[in-house]
Amino acid sequence: MSKLYFRYGAMNSGKSTNLMQVAYNYEERGMKVKIFKPQVDAKGGTKLVSRLGVVREADYAVREEDDLYAITEKWIQQEGTIHCILVDEVQFLKAKHIDELLKVAVTLKVPVICYGLRTDFLMNGFEGSARLLLLAHSIEELKTICTCGRKALLNGRKINGEFVFEGAQVAIDLVDQVEYQSLCADCYFKYKKKDEERKRMNKDLVKA
Repeated sequence: MSKLYFRYGAMNSGKSTNLMQVAYNYEERGMKVKIFKPQVDAKGGTKLVSRLGVVREADYAVREEDDLYAITEKWIQQEGTIHCILVDEVQFLKAKHIDELLKVAVTLKVPVICYGLRTDFLMNGFEGSARLLLLAHSIEELKTICTCGRKALLNGRKINGEFVFEGAQVAIDLVDQVEYQSLCADCYFKYKKKDEERKRMNKDLVKA
């Protein structure tokens, strides 16, 4: 039986690189893959961009209203057998998209491998990732390390070089002065405390 897979990891854990390697492995054997990427992920436009410099065009940029089952079914009707569906930045998809991908795996017999973050910079879950944690047949962590050398678990958001702990959930890496850094829990709370102290000092200065 084909399965729905969720491969998650903190920033810099090689998710996009792993996806493109899987695509290469299938294609090297003469098999066909299709790649979904959320339209909201503006980094690279319609391309997947790895931090190692590897770039690949996505087959479809997913909008909120899209039906991924219908799109996949149409691809099969027009092009024949699809051997694997790959999804980059899956955390940005809606829960309904995950339901559609499960249906692709189960009823169309096409394996679906999704890559993305589990939590945002505030340690809250993303809609797409939360649904995958409930529905995926297989869940695998792609590991990376914090700058201190410990295993990275969380994602810190930096704006103009400073860690921040408030703001909208979606802000794309390397767009509008936003960047992310994978952090262990100890470093995450250390930077959060520093941010709180900075805000308190600024508040005291305003009062003065």
